[in-house]
Amino acid sequence: MSQAPEPFDIVVLGSGPAGQKAAVQAAKAGRSVCLVERDAVGGACVHHGTIPSKTLRETAVHLAGFRVRAGRHVPIEIPPDLQLQSLMERKDAVVEAHVAFLQKQMERNGIVQRHGRARFVTPHVVEVESVYGDRSLLRGSVIVIATGSRPRAPEGIPIDHERVLDSDSILTLSHVPRSMTVLGSGVIACEYATIFAALGVRVTIVDKGKRPLNFLPASIVDRFVAAFERNEGCVFVGNATVRSVQWNGVDSVVTQLDNGWESKSDVLLCALGRVANVEGLGLEHAGLSTNARGHIPVDADCRTSVPHVFAVGDVIGPPSLASASMEQGRRAMRAALSLPRGNAIDTIPAGIYTIPEIATVGVDADTARAQGIECVVGTARFDELARGQIAACTDGVLHLVVDCATRRIRGCQVLGEGATELVHLAQMAMATGATVETFVDGIFNFPTMAEAYRVAALDADAQLLRMAQR
Repeated sequence: MSQAPEPFDIVVLGSGPAGQKAAVQAAKAGRSVCLVERDAVGGACVHHGTIPSKTLRETAVHLAGFRVRAGRHVPIEIPPDLQLQSLMERKDAVVEAHVAFLQKQMERNGIVQRHGRARFVTPHVVEVESVYGDRSLLRGSVIVIATGSRPRAPEGIPIDHERVLDSDSILTLSHVPRSMTVLGSGVIACEYATIFAALGVRVTIVDKGKRPLNFLPASIVDRFVAAFERNEGCVFVGNATVRSVQWNGVDSVVTQLDNGWESKSDVLLCALGRVANVEGLGLEHAGLSTNARGHIPVDADCRTSVPHVFAVGDVIGPPSLASASMEQGRRAMRAALSLPRGNAIDTIPAGIYTIPEIATVGVDADTARAQGIECVVGTARFDELARGQIAACTDGVLHLVVDCATRRIRGCQVLGEGATELVHLAQMAMATGATVETFVDGIFNFPTMAEAYRVAALDADAQLLRMAQR
């Protein structure tokens, strides 16, 4: 291959949330941009992960909600041979609409697209190999690595994508199974476990930890587990290590645990983390390497140890959120192009699309106290809200963490349907330095779920008043 590399100001590897936003930001700044994607526009987020799984979740939530709202005189049953795809009939339309939007956005911003696998040849040059084996060279003054991640395949777990599945192949199931074992209790594991539980599947979550979602406060997690186990045949098994997984050749995937416990299920979902897609990138030719966890180290602006190379999204590790990845892509480009970046906002919310939803922003009470911050926690229960009763969304709670000294909002944790929307009120309150009085004095529409903020704020204010009187 002797042709000269095609020159661009910016070359972006990967079109997921991080890469796509980086490309658009650079193009809007008037730079020439080439985006390389080996699969389809939007990456795994659009085609295998967030969009398809949330489409299925929406169906499961509405089905479960209709059962409650319709009352006991209208029986709602799921046929035992129900095809999974029939529950996701809108999935293809949703994916196609989102891909069309992304495509149009890139076209109107003049972003050049190349389809193929990319690898570094030199720190400024990447080679792109198409699906037909053709090769071409691209030269970038700045290069952005946004190649995402894939499900981890642990040794000893015979993932066959038929009965033993990972988080990419779980939605290729032809029918809703009768039972499912889920290995792992992180975000992806719990999201799928609760989605299938809402569809009437008997789900067993197995994890070596004492409780699932161990980065969340125990008060939230305990409520989550209780809600999950209220589904018939669903259970969380903690403090357990998997000894073996195998298909018995007849009707079940058999999971043996080190405590002697055995789980038999129609299918098994292995959701024990994800690994960064860095193999084959030729990072060594760019002067880069990964850390012990397989991620590319970066600074606060997502700049690697090679000044003109940036890395964003899942390849740099946690928080591995689509929302955070988008901001990383945008911010990295503004740093690369010496554009004003504004003040970094560290109040990034986390949304977990379990059933019910969980969302958090800032710190919880234990973390605040460990940092030497004296605080109180105002609480609002969804079953005490009129809208919660009307919408049959009574299984929820909102915790508002308030700094005793400044009365400012330090964090918020929400469990319940709509949590991922509600949390943004706390995020904005924290970003603007609002105090608890903002919610005490504010008038909310009635009946609404957002009224939970005023209820929680009044609770926190009463606690602060009692402390002052003492």
